[in-house]
Amino acid sequence: MPRFQTTAVHAGREDFNALCVHAPPLDLSTTYPIADLDVGSASFDALVGGQANAANPIYARLHNPTVARTENAIAALEGTEACVAYASGMAAMTAVLLDRAQHGKHVLVLRPLYGTSDHLLATGMCGLEPEFVTDAAEIAARLRPETALVVIETPSNPTLNLIDIRAVVAAAGKVPVLVDSTFATPVLQRPVEFGATYVLHSATKFLGGHGDVIAGVICCDDAHAAPLRTVRAATGALLHPLAAYLLHRGLPTLKLRVEAAQANAQVLAQRLVEHPAVAKVFYPGLKDAVNGQLVGQQMSGPGTLMAFEVRGGHDAAAKLMASVKVMTAAVSLGSVDTLIQHPAGLTHRMVDEKVKAATGITPGLLRLSVGIEDVEDLWDDLLQALSRASA
Repeated sequence: MPRFQTTAVHAGREDFNALCVHAPPLDLSTTYPIADLDVGSASFDALVGGQANAANPIYARLHNPTVARTENAIAALEGTEACVAYASGMAAMTAVLLDRAQHGKHVLVLRPLYGTSDHLLATGMCGLEPEFVTDAAEIAARLRPETALVVIETPSNPTLNLIDIRAVVAAAGKVPVLVDSTFATPVLQRPVEFGATYVLHSATKFLGGHGDVIAGVICCDDAHAAPLRTVRAATGALLHPLAAYLLHRGLPTLKLRVEAAQANAQVLAQRLVEHPAVAKVFYPGLKDAVNGQLVGQQMSGPGTLMAFEVRGGHDAAAKLMASVKVMTAAVSLGSVDTLIQHPAGLTHRMVDEKVKAATGITPGLLRLSVGIEDVEDLWDDLLQALSRASA
């Protein structure tokens, strides 16, 4: 088997020699000619039924070759049989919830997780009855006969908790486990190796990597992928082929980008710990009993995301965000440039205030997605911003 970087460069390009192309073809067709009605009808049935491909794509909502190549490439990186791409990470999450609602109404969710995922689950919008826990040790005791899914995010958003996937899978028993692995990427973590059923990525983040694509993917085995394609066909939450093209273009540099940003993050985290204006730093590279065990085992590195709490609460956090010059004060993450945002006021704004308090999402907490700039320029920017925030 090729190593990760070779796979990142070549996956999804297996038919290029036969097509006599070097760059991924961009197929923008919305519909496809049907030369034979019987073949067309059979293709329609196959695609609506969740098959990955057919003799005729029929209609772009059912299948697109450019999207399919990108799916194949991401599945190869994640080590799964299949990948199903959607118009956003939330569309991908919604597809799994809609499918699992056919198997039972109860879903167990480990907090914290991305704010909009939390909101979608908490509202019961997809027909499920969520039960939230804040300790993975509670999962086994909370299972019911109608439990259809267990949802975790590791590293968690925004406090960077690492959750032992293997332990959660063991506790869940026969219940499928969905892992949002957006923060880690397949460079640092492949949840299926620890027994997860579904791996979710907001591909908007690291997989795209340049802040110009909104996309989501679910990686899983073929059996679980088929109904997800049926949901996508029925709901129309398809990924546009141009977005798929841009995702595919970014994959060869994924490992290079993650490793360069991770090296920067390790430096910044250590320096922030020592800064008097910073009350606490959340970063898996700062060893503790849980994270210290899982970095090196479950994750091959601590990653590029961190959070830190500034002294002075909301006002100090707002001043810091307004003061950065090299960094960009904005939501999202995983881009080549460094982004800083305020979870309580932005990404997790819709999360209940008591939940935020219980999960460490305080008014002074800032989340930092470290990019690939020169680390000394990033540190200089943080220093001047921290100085203004604490003035």
